[in-house]
Amino acid sequence: MSEVDVLNFKGEKAGKIVLSAKLFDQKINATVLHEVITMQLANKRLGTASTKTRGNVSGGGIKPYKQKHTGRARAGSSRSPLWRHGGIIFGPLPRSYKYDVPAKKKQAALISALSSKAKDNGIIILDKLELAQPKTKNVGQMLKKLKINGLALLVVEKVTTELARAARNIQSLELATASKLNVYEILQSKYVIITKEALAVLEARVKEK
Repeated sequence: MSEVDVLNFKGEKAGKIVLSAKLFDQKINATVLHEVITMQLANKRLGTASTKTRGNVSGGGIKPYKQKHTGRARAGSSRSPLWRHGGIIFGPLPRSYKYDVPAKKKQAALISALSSKAKDNGIIILDKLELAQPKTKNVGQMLKKLKINGLALLVVEKVTTELARAARNIQSLELATASKLNVYEILQSKYVIITKEALAVLEARVKEK
């Protein structure tokens, strides 16, 4: 992998670094990417859709009319699914949509996502993240000097309270920790800004598997 510039908080060159080929220069596996993103989106679902069966609908405790000699079909409750305002048959109930995929697939998808972003020149390496004060203005100025003109993901070693406070009002910026960085976060962003400390954590994640 070729060398890339390391930028500081002011958008100035602070050196160069060679990106790991294991992370940023691999063949993109679209199939694995799709599988992992589908899993992540499914795990985000709340699964709170709910309907009432005939046992949950209030009322209907009394037989609506006598069993025989009315000329009508037999009925034991006005809350039958066949009646208006009755219960629902086979309606959705609260459930969990969560499932998992093997760890090797998750890692392969992460590498494919980072390689894809690197090929699109969407990876920016930041020397240090220095905030004099936890203010939105400071983070906004950093993005401006880094020439960020789209949705960006800032990957750090640890999201501090000050950083979270300074970035929470910037709609075009998301925060993520290197140890929990996932594929969906990477691909939905135009730029991925990674600090040198976070880059070391990402490289260690690949070596662990």
